[in-house]
Amino acid sequence: MSAEVGVETVAVVRDSSVGLPTHAAIFRVGEIGADTDWRGALERIDAVVHCAARVHVMRDTSSDPLAEFRQVNVNGTLNLAEQAARAGVRRFIFISSVKVNGEGTESGKPYLADSPPAPLDPYGISKMEAEQGLRALASETGMEVVIIRPVLVYGPGVKANFRSMMSWLSKGVPLPLGAIHNSRSLVALDNLVDLIVTCIDHPNAANQTFLVSDAEDLSTTELLQRMGRALGKPARLLPVPAPLLRAGATLLGKGAVAQRLCGSLQVDISKTRELLGWTPPVSVHEALRRTAEHYLAQRG
Repeated sequence: MSAEVGVETVAVVRDSSVGLPTHAAIFRVGEIGADTDWRGALERIDAVVHCAARVHVMRDTSSDPLAEFRQVNVNGTLNLAEQAARAGVRRFIFISSVKVNGEGTESGKPYLADSPPAPLDPYGISKMEAEQGLRALASETGMEVVIIRPVLVYGPGVKANFRSMMSWLSKGVPLPLGAIHNSRSLVALDNLVDLIVTCIDHPNAANQTFLVSDAEDLSTTELLQRMGRALGKPARLLPVPAPLLRAGATLLGKGAVAQRLCGSLQVDISKTRELLGWTPPVSVHEALRRTAEHYLAQRG
């Protein structure tokens, strides 16, 4: 990013610089929490983009998961923001989550950037609380805060369920997902990064909350079909009705998985478009192609 937009970049990591651009200065901060010392990373910094979070804890064994999420996502975020304000940082960009809005929408009724928050899980609650703390800090200090809530992010190197989907498709595994008529908003990593770069300097971004997506919603069935074509492996999809799929998944204790596969989650990015004049630069077709190309190259 630094070479493209003409700025110097400091990349903050916990303990590794693997995969980071060689032209970025590296600052190792260790664990993130209420006591983390960020001073060395904030010298002569104009804008901070804060992406780090506790997330994707699939089998949380903590006796108090919300407290664990708050330690990093709330206390750690606000500690960084307070030190940034003291250091004279002009703008703080916080990568939040659509989970602040909720877990799903009725088809055709997308979330808006200014919809009332309705988080349901500890992660979403912790992100909402961080947003609230940042807005209060902005009012107290004058440091500008920008909040971006992405939907599911995909792109080269994607992991978790999206990578599993590519693995199933590349192996030709038949999937019972050929009759899912939901609507899901996704965002390519390239599009998310482009919006972040836009928000670094855009005057209209100050103290605003934005949703971000590719501006083209897909059903689970459509996503699998298009990803299969990108991989050169046509998807083998069985047309199992969604209600039957939900019922079977619930019996197996996989109700949450069925919700993600069968339910809708849409966002309306009109505010992002209108206030910033922003349009996703990369199409879904191209983003899926890049994702598939990287997956196939890594797989060898």
